[in-house]
Amino acid sequence: MRINSILTSLLTGVLLTACNPGKQTHHTYDWGKLPQQVDLSWADSVGSRQQPDGRIISANSFGAVADSTRLSTEAIQKAIDECSAAGGGTVTLAPGYYLVGALFIKSDVNLQLDKGVTLLASTDINNYPEFRSRIAGIEMIWPSAVLNVIKQKNVAISGEGMIDCRGKKFWEQYWSMRKEYETKGLRWAVDYDCKRVRGILVERSTDVTLKDFTLMRTGFWACQILYSDYCSINGLTINNNIGGRGPSTDGVDIDSSTNILIENCMIDCNDDNICLKSGRDTDGLRVNRPTENVVIRNCTTRKGAGLITCGSETSGGIRNILGHDLTAQGTWNVLRLKSAMSRGGIIENIYITRVKADSVRYVLAADLNWNPQYSYSILPEEYSHKEIPEHWKVLLTPVAPEEKGYPKFRNVYLSHIKATNVREFISASGWNDTLRLENFFLYAIEAQAQKAGRIRYSRNFNLAEIMLDTKDNTTIASENNDQCNIHLKSTPSGNL
Repeated sequence: MRINSILTSLLTGVLLTACNPGKQTHHTYDWGKLPQQVDLSWADSVGSRQQPDGRIISANSFGAVADSTRLSTEAIQKAIDECSAAGGGTVTLAPGYYLVGALFIKSDVNLQLDKGVTLLASTDINNYPEFRSRIAGIEMIWPSAVLNVIKQKNVAISGEGMIDCRGKKFWEQYWSMRKEYETKGLRWAVDYDCKRVRGILVERSTDVTLKDFTLMRTGFWACQILYSDYCSINGLTINNNIGGRGPSTDGVDIDSSTNILIENCMIDCNDDNICLKSGRDTDGLRVNRPTENVVIRNCTTRKGAGLITCGSETSGGIRNILGHDLTAQGTWNVLRLKSAMSRGGIIENIYITRVKADSVRYVLAADLNWNPQYSYSILPEEYSHKEIPEHWKVLLTPVAPEEKGYPKFRNVYLSHIKATNVREFISASGWNDTLRLENFFLYAIEAQAQKAGRIRYSRNFNLAEIMLDTKDNTTIASENNDQCNIHLKSTPSGNL
């Protein structure tokens, strides 16, 4: 009886693990000597809890044709709608190239893009109906994405196929507008005035799985998870550096969403690779919805602004982020924390461990007052008596009281990172004596860098077991810090 009981318990455990691939039953991370135990119990429950099941429907039987000159949007959408209405299942396509505008995936449906299937996104923005969404931290009217999951449950997009968003038209449009806007003092507005098509949008949805496909050349952000819960992103290849330099082509943006798992992805883009966001300024503070409980593991980033970035949209707060077993190759930053003095919100409980990095700018970059030209909206005098767009009014609305807009960064842990060919090991800056970076713990890091960098306006900033090899043989500059404990193990140049 006892043996049967043990076998039953073991079998139950295996089945539970199989049904919950995001679940981890133990944590073996090493953060060094800390004043208190780290609680990562929340990391056991992230990711989609179910996936669609049921009959298989071919979109080709509804009229979808592998013809890159004829839109198949209507036919594929009919197959998705019927599949959902019939109780769910899988919608498939025969191999080939399918020209599409915006598609809306419905509850209990898996849109399966098998190997050999390519969705070619229309470059006509009229094929992407507009609706109210959130863009770069504020809610406004914006075109739909190529693939959309809006207010749905139990949805998947899977398979080894490709989604070519063909975004170069939108990239060129942006760079042209930005040049014009900068001469007018409107750098802060151009990102919102130049409407570009996202790759994938998951909004106000639960239990969504994105798995194994390739997403490329998106006109704007590649994959945005917005106001959603229990989502998994697994095995995606995102490449937005094909055929040009795509502006604001973030890889994955987790935006005011919770219980998210990102794993086994490769991301090459022209902005933040994996980014956690939660709203901007007055509008973000109004929504006041955090991004929390996110696990990022076994991912590789190449070109891009940050392996993991928090911000600059921080208004709703960003907390409980665990990243482990990651690789950054030519990415600007390993961990990047950024905000502005009008954003508000708290970035806290950030845990990054077991990372290999090569040819990065910074291992850690933290700035409470990032990119003022973009972050702060000032209306030029020539527009003061003119009617301006509604989203300009939102961007120009000041945060009141002013201190509500002051962001905070605290409880940040980095350990077991090995970085080579680094430009500068660390650049971490609070704002002043009363607004400091708080409780940072860096442990067991090896870095080969041109410069050591600096830490400013912090409280309880700790570096232990840091082996730093700098080309100029300088140490980390400490300026206006309170309880900054730096213990470096310097090495002769080239010994790492």
